[in-house]
Amino acid sequence: MAFVATAKPALALAFYRDVLELTLVEDSPFAVVFDAFGTTLRVQKVEVVTLAPYTSFGLEVEDVDAAARAIVGKGAELLRYPHLEQDALGIWGSPGGARVCWFKDPDGNVLSLTQLTA
Repeated sequence: MAFVATAKPALALAFYRDVLELTLVEDSPFAVVFDAFGTTLRVQKVEVVTLAPYTSFGLEVEDVDAAARAIVGKGAELLRYPHLEQDALGIWGSPGGARVCWFKDPDGNVLSLTQLTA
């Protein structure tokens, strides 16, 4: 099970369901719950989100280029980091071969998509 927080539950519900295409399991007074491809993701409803300065939640994808283009097409903006060499789309190739991109949810939580090496 994974957790992130939201002070904007309606926006978070739409983002995780419609942009990331996660399956909505429950919208309770305490959390919006999704099936994140086999992992339960609880987006906790809070008054104020305290943002972590690092990735809060990531998804493994088969094709990071296609997945990144899909979320950008739905309004997400990929993040750029000056200390990383990212391609034109915003994807970084790690020394180990994984390819990663980062973006934020409506509350500002940093999320990632990762394509692992074969």
